[in-house]
Amino acid sequence: MRLTGVSPESGWTGLAVRTTLPNPSTCPGLRLPGRVTLTAGPDDVPVRHVRLGLVTQVEPDDPGAPRKLVQFHQVPIAGAFVVPANRRRAVDFALPLPWETPVTIFGGVPLMSLRMGLRTEVSIDVDLEQGAMVPVFVHPLPTQRHVLAALDTLGFTMRQAGLVQGRLPGVEQTLPLHQRLGWWVGPLYAGPITELEVIFVANAAGLEVILWADRRLALAGVTHQSISRFRVWHTGADQADWVAVVDGWLRQAINRHADMASDAHWSARITESAHVSRHPDEPVRPGYGLGGTAGGAGIGGGSGDGT
Repeated sequence: MRLTGVSPESGWTGLAVRTTLPNPSTCPGLRLPGRVTLTAGPDDVPVRHVRLGLVTQVEPDDPGAPRKLVQFHQVPIAGAFVVPANRRRAVDFALPLPWETPVTIFGGVPLMSLRMGLRTEVSIDVDLEQGAMVPVFVHPLPTQRHVLAALDTLGFTMRQAGLVQGRLPGVEQTLPLHQRLGWWVGPLYAGPITELEVIFVANAAGLEVILWADRRLALAGVTHQSISRFRVWHTGADQADWVAVVDGWLRQAINRHADMASDAHWSARITESAHVSRHPDEPVRPGYGLGGTAGGAGIGGGSGDGT
């Protein structure tokens, strides 16, 4: 499937920007190939630079406020050049995706309301920038896919998927945001904990998996919360018994949660918003993605021009 994002022509330059992705599906750590085509009008158009950026929506601090559109990764692909009048200039690229890029697709289905887009920024003048937006579908790494599949096998039901701006204390991160996947606990593990949030932080060597038990309920003052961290390597991921691995993690996390409950010195000093008033996300219908222009705040669909 090929997706293309097209910008409206600039009023005084007549420049049109077209971004094409031969395959908008990718994974963290891979390169996303594509082409930016700039078409000039009746006059030469001097271009200062061309940049690509990954854009997504993050949760606001106020649960009643709308989500914010954030560009979290940007790469320059061309410096200064001139597009001659009535001519085209093509810039090919292979955008490297960070290992921590949030996952938006699992099993061929969008993860709840998560969306991501590739924004092209063409700087013509200090005060004038043009661009086009095209959807990007990020599939999980093998280690991430195995963890998600194991949770499903163990009876967990995904409740919510979101992106939170900011870094996790004590966790080595390169991006200014992180992904949280909320689950209702499977029947086998219900009782000691009610909800589980899973956070993935990947790098070239492996994956850190953070299990956050009952965070929302603790913020509401109902119970306490606990955090457990585990590490796996990408090498040999397909040979592991992932149901047994994840089951072992869950049992360790539940034991840690119980130990914290029995600690007489436990205190629930919380500084972040609970988001308890927000309902679980509704899954996005298949085929729905990001689109629009670089300067616009809206999110719509990209255009397909072939399969």
